[in-house]
Amino acid sequence: MALTASLRRTLIALFALMTFILMVFYWNQDVLKPASYLSNFDRFVRTKLVPEREKIFISEKTWTYKCVNDRCIREHYLTQHHHEKRIPFLTCSMTCGAPNIWPEPTGKVTLGSKSLTFSTGCVKARIETPFEKVENLFRDAFVVFMDDMRLIESLDRDDKVSHEGESHTGGAEGSNDVATSVPSKRPEESRCKPDHPCDIDHFEIVVNIHKFPDIYLRSDTDESYNITLTLDNRRISAKIIARSFFGARNALATLQQMIWYDDEDRLLRIVGRAYVEDAPKFGYRGLMLDTSRHYFSVDAIKRTLSGMALSKLNRFHWHMTDSQSFPFVSRHYPQLAAHGAYSNHEVYTTEDVRDVVEFARVRGIQVLPEIDAPAHAGNGWDWGPKHGLGELSLCINQQPWSFYCGEPPCGQLNPKNNNTYMILQKLYAELLELTGPTDFFHLGGDEVNLECWSQFFNDTDLKGLWCEFMLQAFQRLRQANGGIAPKMSVVWSSGLTSSPCLSKNTFAVQVWGGSTWQENFELIENGFNLIISHVDAWYLDCGFGSWRSTGEGACSPYRTWQNIYKHRPWYRMRLTPMQTKQILGGEVCLWTEQVDESTLDSRVWPRAAALAERLWTDPDDEHDFDAVHKDVFSRFSVFRNRLVQLGIKAEAIFPKYCAQNQDECV
Repeated sequence: MALTASLRRTLIALFALMTFILMVFYWNQDVLKPASYLSNFDRFVRTKLVPEREKIFISEKTWTYKCVNDRCIREHYLTQHHHEKRIPFLTCSMTCGAPNIWPEPTGKVTLGSKSLTFSTGCVKARIETPFEKVENLFRDAFVVFMDDMRLIESLDRDDKVSHEGESHTGGAEGSNDVATSVPSKRPEESRCKPDHPCDIDHFEIVVNIHKFPDIYLRSDTDESYNITLTLDNRRISAKIIARSFFGARNALATLQQMIWYDDEDRLLRIVGRAYVEDAPKFGYRGLMLDTSRHYFSVDAIKRTLSGMALSKLNRFHWHMTDSQSFPFVSRHYPQLAAHGAYSNHEVYTTEDVRDVVEFARVRGIQVLPEIDAPAHAGNGWDWGPKHGLGELSLCINQQPWSFYCGEPPCGQLNPKNNNTYMILQKLYAELLELTGPTDFFHLGGDEVNLECWSQFFNDTDLKGLWCEFMLQAFQRLRQANGGIAPKMSVVWSSGLTSSPCLSKNTFAVQVWGGSTWQENFELIENGFNLIISHVDAWYLDCGFGSWRSTGEGACSPYRTWQNIYKHRPWYRMRLTPMQTKQILGGEVCLWTEQVDESTLDSRVWPRAAALAERLWTDPDDEHDFDAVHKDVFSRFSVFRNRLVQLGIKAEAIFPKYCAQNQDECV
């Protein structure tokens, strides 16, 4: 009993002592830490860390920025400037120094130094054009623009609502007012409040498309535009003048980059005054995705197209099939996918292809599907004998593979089976129907292995047989297109394109070999039009080692965005002005031996955007091949962050410190 009483007294004494120590610590904590700093830190930062970490947008309320000598300087806001209004980085960088637009416009550009807040609820648009189909297509493009604006406007909200696919006429029938997309099933609340007003009450976008009625991209489409932004009291007007829908859509991509989210005001901002004249240097600005070595969902492809649209890349080369798989479900020959797809879920139906094509067209992009032939055609082509069509393809999965193809599995179409050409013709017809009018069509044609054919046709001129196959495929394409061949039938560069087999008037060549290979000069001298995809500069899959148990990787090293940006082959080849006209443009290529949907975004972006500026602007940097200007790093970093805000998981280009401290790292 006595022990219990003694223990009780001891515990009471210890409790009293602990209480005293805690009270002393509490009342003297100002000596240990700056109270003003920590109270602000807790209020602005610490409470945000956990919930914000999973978001694509993190408010950086620790820092404020000021413009000094056309450069944004980072300063600590919580300890130095918390009595002043905080200036976020984008609000500073968009009005400080050179214009922050990617690709850099090729004509005159002036941007004001003042920015204004607004809400998407005040945005209206009006289109002036004599072409009804152009008007309808632009209405759809404007809905996409507004959806992106609403996504950016809601970056720090927890109740994000997707508006994609919903639309609202916004005016009486027959009106030129353009759709702005319906907010959602519940009314969207404007962020402009009486106690938190916006600088702008009315934001009108007026679009004039006056010359070309095209709703499908062509090789000679005029993609130029100009934008004039003016302010009158609390009304801002954006006047867009373009000769075609595609120019007007490019103008929207530029206008979108004049708008950003201000996380201090929690409102969108736009520059108050601007003038932009712009037109691309090259008409063909492409990205190729291989969906045979790995399957990519329609959503993943659409995400890639969204990045292309903001970058002003305009050709999506869809390398749909190869020897590994045949995921396209043909209406005429479903056996190809039944025997060639990885599973019944990893296929593209005609509805899928049509969906991708329309998604792309609204964003100013042409889809160019490719059924590779005669090589790279194995799995999916092995059902012919059972259906009375004979051997459609030869050497399928043959070993040792290195004797009969460039990589496993092997497979090469049978050039002496007329049923093979019949199937190709039907496939071409289906794809042409799905993609709409085109003056480009890709026939494949690369890496034919003559050893494969020699097992079956050893008494034949095998190179001549290859030539006969490509010419027969071209004739079948002509028949599939109603007796009219597309303006340009594209083939990969190969040993065949260096021979006099193919006509320079009907075939364009996609050059994938090294930039110093002799074929580049020979093709130019022979009069061919070229699409450049040099493996040593514009292959996005290089630099990840070998995916086989033996041998080195197919190509190395890794192609950095700087490598892609600096590659300017038409200058290094010292082409004459007439020869330069034979360069239609270029294309980055992503072969997917080591890429699937989980790594697609980071493998493509933002590196593909580096190609976009090379082909749109073609900056004159011939005196500095090894370095990229500081301004390019700054603009590229901002553009990469814009991609991330749209849900594209683009890889970082340098530490975040470098993004926050302009020019310090480069």
